[in-house]
Amino acid sequence: MAERVRPTKLKFKGEKSKKKRKREGDDEGGSPSRRRDEDDSGETWVLPANATEIRGPTFVVHPSDPSPICVTYDATRGKIILNSLDKHRENEEDGEPDAPQPLIDRTPNDVSQVWVTTRVAGSPTINLRTGTGEGKFLSCDQHGLVSAYREARGPQEEWTPVVLPDGMVAFMNVYEKYLGVDEVAGGTLTLRGDSETVGFNERFWVKIQNKYKKEATEEERKKKEGIAEKPTIDEAATNQIYQTWGAGKIVVSQDDKKELKKARKEGRLSEALLDRRSKLKSDRFC
Repeated sequence: MAERVRPTKLKFKGEKSKKKRKREGDDEGGSPSRRRDEDDSGETWVLPANATEIRGPTFVVHPSDPSPICVTYDATRGKIILNSLDKHRENEEDGEPDAPQPLIDRTPNDVSQVWVTTRVAGSPTINLRTGTGEGKFLSCDQHGLVSAYREARGPQEEWTPVVLPDGMVAFMNVYEKYLGVDEVAGGTLTLRGDSETVGFNERFWVKIQNKYKKEATEEERKKKEGIAEKPTIDEAATNQIYQTWGAGKIVVSQDDKKELKKARKEGRLSEALLDRRSKLKSDRFC
């Protein structure tokens, strides 16, 4: 008996499976509440309400005419490609083209269309790293040339996302210029980072996964309510506060050691220890 051939199409985490539409009342279609639960799952692609929610897997598209385009990374050639979202969009069952979807409902269908957004806690800037290949960062130099070939992040790899009133997003680089779509010779579209204003070419639809949006919302809630971890002592700052001599060794008395131990437990430097430090300093230079 011949072995059953397994499907060859690759899928990535977060990709939605295409299903036949069920008639209303069909038992196999599932209840409305069940469908709502599926929509609320963590891997559903949603629009960010503010810049702090842009994190994790990110899908960036531009409403170009006649076909919207997606910011894609070609790992083979190591370059950024602006691909049409309508290209190769066919129904898997009968080979006929699908009905066009509204742009804000589009989701990625290949890992090359996904970028990974990271940010330093508390920073307004983000880094966009490729989701495929060796992990390269989206970069822009002082001339506005956009690329993705660096494996380390620096100032040129920092972007400040600006969520516009209509929900679209503009990306500002370290030179305070905006990322935009530009048409070069031959009608080819490419990315540039030298626009001083936000127009049609500088506006993008950005989608993130729902679980990361919820994570950002929860962090913001804790921040507003003052729920935070108790700060720990900064060893580097502590070394600068105390007297240092003798090949860089910290020299303190037994009482100071007790105060330091207490400060570590409480997460702060006691006033008594600061007074003792002042006394030691004055005694040393008298």
